[in-house]
Amino acid sequence: MDQFSTARLTAERLRADHLADLIALHLDPDVSRYLGGVRSAEVTKTYLATNMAHWDQHGFGLWALRTKDGAFAGRAGIRHILVDGVDEIEIAYTFKREFWGQGLASEIAVALTDIGLSRLELFSLIGLVFVAHGASRRVLEKANYLLEKHTTHHGEDVVIYRIRR
Repeated sequence: MDQFSTARLTAERLRADHLADLIALHLDPDVSRYLGGVRSAEVTKTYLATNMAHWDQHGFGLWALRTKDGAFAGRAGIRHILVDGVDEIEIAYTFKREFWGQGLASEIAVALTDIGLSRLELFSLIGLVFVAHGASRRVLEKANYLLEKHTTHHGEDVVIYRIRR
């Protein structure tokens, strides 16, 4: 499933030509605050390669998000992640600052959940969120994820939300 659309977004499988957009996204300190901090161009290049390899290995991964007029809006996806020694599958979403507060994260979270549970027939999905990131927590709650636990991930206090098929 290389592409899909929501009411206001189009999503395309992450490719090498998305690098410049991702670098700009990851260099924004406000955007990166809940991603573990600003990422250099080199770190983002490695991130892109890792996520493209995820697609090759699992048949799903991250998508670049664009508005209907073609503007890069962010990235989102479904990917494997190791949490507390367990291989989990998470939904993830990150938007450029100019797109915050418009309900796009909720729109994409619902779409990712449907893709993961219905199309990919995954048993469950998680959302991993910094404890202090209230907006992202509300997105998961609106998408019917339930708070499962508090834990530490890469030295940060996080919460895990889960939804099951």
